Amino acid sequence: MILASELSLDAVLLRIVELAVDLTGARYGALGVLTPEGKAIDEFITVGITPEERAALGDPPTGHGLLGALITEARPLRIPDISTDSRSVGFPPNHPPMTSLLGAPITGRGRVFGNIYLTDKQGAEMFDEEDERTLVILATQAAIAVENARLKDETERKSRELQRLQVVEERERIGKELHDGVIQSLFAVGMSLQGLASSSSDAETARRLEVAVEDVDHAIRDLRNYIFGLRPGILADRQLDQALKEMASEFGSRSGVVTVVDVDSHAASALASNAADVVQLAREALSNVSRHGAATTCRIALQRGESGLFLEIDDDGRGFDVDVTSWGMGLSNLRERVESLGGVLQVESTPGEGTTVRATFPS
Repeated sequence: MILASELSLDAVLLRIVELAVDLTGARYGALGVLTPEGKAIDEFITVGITPEERAALGDPPTGHGLLGALITEARPLRIPDISTDSRSVGFPPNHPPMTSLLGAPITGRGRVFGNIYLTDKQGAEMFDEEDERTLVILATQAAIAVENARLKDETERKSRELQRLQVVEERERIGKELHDGVIQSLFAVGMSLQGLASSSSDAETARRLEVAVEDVDHAIRDLRNYIFGLRPGILADRQLDQALKEMASEFGSRSGVVTVVDVDSHAASALASNAADVVQLAREALSNVSRHGAATTCRIALQRGESGLFLEIDDDGRGFDVDVTSWGMGLSNLRERVESLGGVLQVESTPGEGTTVRATFPS
């Protein structure tokens, strides 16, 4: 019944301890679950003391002494007076007094998941063999519950990772098909129209053909921008510094703005876990340069400064007066993204002297 329930793992384990206390007549019961690595107690559940007494205990026991023996020896213990046992190391401050002890390891498939123990059988000096058999059965159920919960967590994690990889692969496939198919076809059409415009003897026809060529070129640029935003794979097999350099190269090719990259490897490593967000920040800043800056050169820098790590994009474009110009959608998106990462966005610009956008993150 316990294992078939839809309760959380904590609720199942609490019910197991409650049953152990009720069935054996113990005054106090506790159950400790080890971390997956088995090096420390991760969860500690108690029955028989008040919430205030439980809070006064502080951190879970470290698994030394008799409780450690349950884990290392992986066999039940039934002791009439723990103070006389050589393995006893005493109790931490505020721990309830205990005399007799009955404990069992929580084991399954040759692995120890933790321990469960009871103290001070009411109406008797010590626990008996029937109490021990009962506790071993409940410890087995606890092991199954812990193992099932961890298998469920691992299955869900793998499922999320598989879904993420499937999305990445599909995006890469769509991007490749657009680049190798649609863009190449549009490029061929543009070349044909340009050839017709050059050979036309009618000035108006040539002008219209040139306009059509420009429209095709704009469509190609829009598609490339779309593909660039569609491709999370820019980070799939590259480091952050390499991703920024590739992005700068593609931006320079499609915009005509000479773009250089200056990346400190230590800063890139420190921001590796947020690499996708850093690349997207740089992409949005470059988009503003392309649309509004009228720049000829641009620089992307990822460095470590006195106030932390910073991503900086500056250009030599037309600039603007930051005191009188309201934040448009582009800069607002930048600010929101930076703040979501715990950073601060600064924009410095002077009309006719370019713009510098800096996102600073704690190191």
